[in-house]
Amino acid sequence: MGRTRTGTGRTGRDRADREGQGAMEQRPAPGRTAGDTPAGAPPRPDTADARRRIPRTDTLLRDPRLAAAVDRLGAHRVKSAVRQAQERARAGGIAPEQVPRTALDLLPGTASGLRPVINATGVLLHTNLGRAPLSDAARQAVQEASGPTDVELDLTTGVRARRGRTALAALRERVPAAGAAHVVNNGAAALVLAATALAAGKEIVVSRGEMVEIGDGFRLPDLLVSTGARLREVGTTNRTTPADYAAAIGPDTAFVLKVHPSNFRITGFTRSARTAELTGLGVPVVVDIGSGLLAPHPALPGEPDADSELCAGAALVTASGDKLLGGPQCGLLLGRQDLLRALARHPLARALRVDKLTLAALEATLTGPPTPTARALAAGPERLRARADRLAAALAADGTDVRAVASAATVGGGGAPGVTLPSAALSLPEPYAAALRTGRLPVVGRLEAGRCLLDLRSVPPEDDDRLARAVRSARAAAHPTATAEPDGADASRAEPTVDGRA
Repeated sequence: MGRTRTGTGRTGRDRADREGQGAMEQRPAPGRTAGDTPAGAPPRPDTADARRRIPRTDTLLRDPRLAAAVDRLGAHRVKSAVRQAQERARAGGIAPEQVPRTALDLLPGTASGLRPVINATGVLLHTNLGRAPLSDAARQAVQEASGPTDVELDLTTGVRARRGRTALAALRERVPAAGAAHVVNNGAAALVLAATALAAGKEIVVSRGEMVEIGDGFRLPDLLVSTGARLREVGTTNRTTPADYAAAIGPDTAFVLKVHPSNFRITGFTRSARTAELTGLGVPVVVDIGSGLLAPHPALPGEPDADSELCAGAALVTASGDKLLGGPQCGLLLGRQDLLRALARHPLARALRVDKLTLAALEATLTGPPTPTARALAAGPERLRARADRLAAALAADGTDVRAVASAATVGGGGAPGVTLPSAALSLPEPYAAALRTGRLPVVGRLEAGRCLLDLRSVPPEDDDRLARAVRSARAAAHPTATAEPDGADASRAEPTVDGRA
């Protein structure tokens, strides 16, 4: 009597040959027979039969949803997602019928690798998160300027016009003391252009207490020396008087530089010279205020602003556009017409110029409604606490370990060092930090005393519902035994908002 074989022995191979598959023998894992399925998994159809049911690439690309994604993201990115989904099906990780949905889930939201996040750190201008969020007006202006524009064309005369003329006019209107204005691609570039155009081969007089590092290892002295200027350091770390500057002025002095020590404070036995005390030394005074505040702000009384520095006698002020101004990344130069003319005509200005999208966003920031940064600065502690209480109550009703707590926010981005802003936050168990950061909509909070805090001063009120959904989705990842809505849930499905409405 002949012997019979079990599993995927000859009978399986004969069947594969008859079906024209040419499949190799599938060997079962040790301790399992070929007919076994993983514990708890539903029985799966024959592997070869399942593979035959995997949709072809061209068939998948005709799916209206994936075809629309090609128009939005490009064919290469969509084909890559399709192949990944097909490989999962071949490996038995998903059923063939799940390939289209899986491919869609693998696609990013946009064609860019940058992912939108909710900034719940309590740092309003977080450098790692792109500093100032743009206003809706600025975003709309960028969208409209993304096609052909009259950036350097006078439509009335048909001849070439000054680049960014309307944005520069808006900037001068916001800073009345400025005789002229110029814009480059970031704050450091503004200072580099000033040093190159005005001080190459000459001396810049600067206090030792203002020789700062501006972040990521870039140091102000190195930046200035790279322009061909020489630095003449005066005073000490904690004390520099007007007499120290006066003693250093000579025939090779190009200008006196004042730098706002934006990332730190020196307290105690200190002295620094004010701009008004340096204007009679016979050379221009250049002030790098850094943070981009154009006029005094009641919440930041110690923060220098462009208009006040120019009124005090500064010949030139440099600043960043993506900090307290709340606009796009750019460098602002404001001051005397003769100096600005020399800067604008210098060959380096061409290499540092901004594009039309930056000009559009800057103008909309200057002329439009209050920016998200301005709104965050003006938010009252009582309203922040009310938002935190409302969110905490809604999330606690779902079983989330959460409570509303008092918090302290900061400006960040080198602005208002040492200043804290009273705020309110959601306090969650520490494991939520990673779960929120890696979710479908990343939320970045901060860890404090073993808890994950989501500070609401840096979260716009219109994002409260999205924040609540992210916390609910993160609950399962932070506590695997909890029941929460899956991260990839259909966003179009109506969900309760934090105030109970759908």
